[in-house]
Amino acid sequence: MPRDLNVEKVRSMEATDIETRIKGLEEELFNLRFRNAMKQLENPLEIRNLRRDLARLKTILAEQRAGSRPVGA
Repeated sequence: MPRDLNVEKVRSMEATDIETRIKGLEEELFNLRFRNAMKQLENPLEIRNLRRDLARLKTILAEQRAGSRPVGA
């Protein structure tokens, strides 16, 4: 299940929307790790991809909060 994180679209989102998306991805990451431990995960690379998406979202959120990149730019 490839997930395409459109960085430009995320940069135009509000901080609260990004935080909500981060929480959802963290829950999904927990579920993927659990399924992997139970040997029920078909593609373990999904964990790596999800971790990277989370890092991208957190970076964008930190940029917005620091004011280094204005919202919507």
